[in-house]
Amino acid sequence: VQGYVYAAYNARAHFAHEAGDQRLEAHWTGQATRIREAFNERFWLPDRGYYAIGLDAGGRPIDSLASNMGHCLWTGIVDEDKADAVAAHLLSPEMFTGYGVRTLASGMGAYNPMSYHNGSVWPHDNAIIAAGLMRYGFTEEARRIAFGVLEAAEAFGWRLPELFCGFGRDEFAWPVPYPTSCSPQAWAAATPVQLVRSLLRFDPCVPRGQIWVAPVGLDNLRITGVPLAGARIDLEVADGDVSVTGVPRGITVHSEPRHPMRAALHQVS
Repeated sequence: VQGYVYAAYNARAHFAHEAGDQRLEAHWTGQATRIREAFNERFWLPDRGYYAIGLDAGGRPIDSLASNMGHCLWTGIVDEDKADAVAAHLLSPEMFTGYGVRTLASGMGAYNPMSYHNGSVWPHDNAIIAAGLMRYGFTEEARRIAFGVLEAAEAFGWRLPELFCGFGRDEFAWPVPYPTSCSPQAWAAATPVQLVRSLLRFDPCVPRGQIWVAPVGLDNLRITGVPLAGARIDLEVADGDVSVTGVPRGITVHSEPRHPMRAALHQVS
């Protein structure tokens, strides 16, 4: 929740910047900075090397190790000096099953791989975590999660369910279905799209006339007809190299990842 609010403040600052409202831009950038500083001070558990999942009524941190902190990477609220530890926990044997990151680490008291939220694996959750890891430069970690979820999709007839059980890949050769999981389900269906976008590091900024694309872990892939700025573009990855065709005039393609926004609002040139 803290991360989503931080992202909303940054988005509001961006819209104010686009509208030329310097007063509102400064206000919302300040709000974003303040919540980021408070979050990293109050939620970080230095003795454990990860973020608390919440604060109780007395303001004391709840020290459950959960997948939520991957969303914090996605929103950019995580201080960079803490990101290494967060990534290491997300990919630890307690969290990563081989097919995805559990909602709750296996070492926690409430852990149950057959529960709805206390140890199961949610595809959309993992798509967000992979995007967060990629944002902070953890390309191999993001690739492992993305390919784990995509390999799990094969076991479900290429239609990912809402969630599946959190047993490890060393326990069962294929992911174990969660009996009452919704399938199909909208955000599970969107998961492969987000995972491929993360692996492509495809980041368009049409108002600034820029596209960034720098594939990770992809050798051969072709996507056609992607709508962009009133046109349709094609992306092709061959032996790790990428080409983008059909790009409208005035749009520049960069074969490198874009540096993300952090605490302050950064505008692309």
